[in-house]
Amino acid sequence: MLATAPHTTFVPFGSPAQPRLSLSSGRVSRGVLNGGWWPRSRDPAAELAGLVVAITDHYGPIRRLILNSHTWDTGFDRLVVGSGTVQIRWFSTAEPSLLVAITESGDQVNLLVVPPHASAATAGTAMAKAADPANRLHAPAILAALSNTPLTDGG
Repeated sequence: MLATAPHTTFVPFGSPAQPRLSLSSGRVSRGVLNGGWWPRSRDPAAELAGLVVAITDHYGPIRRLILNSHTWDTGFDRLVVGSGTVQIRWFSTAEPSLLVAITESGDQVNLLVVPPHASAATAGTAMAKAADPANRLHAPAILAALSNTPLTDGG
């Protein structure tokens, strides 16, 4: 279980890391997923600020992120990015391979979360599938379909 102190806020220092991300074209679609994200680690302090900037650039300001509490190393409930603050909600019941972002206008952006240890080829295939507007597979199904493909580069 992820333990968080009440009302903890994380303010990143410096420029956020550029996320490894593939988003569907256009605005929020009615598809199952809006794209895929391949974080470098399970550290939300290192990963989330860059992701929020990229999603904001594509879909508009983000109000809230929803993540699985068991798949991340640490937690906080607010993230300051630029001049805004994003609420972070951690749920043990949230799908581990899915990140949900809620925009200020109320749109929901669903992103496949590729495990950090995945190979570049596997991650690229998964993110491209997730960003395809014709895709009808949910995040766990995309990863399961790739389960016959090695998740790591062999290291």
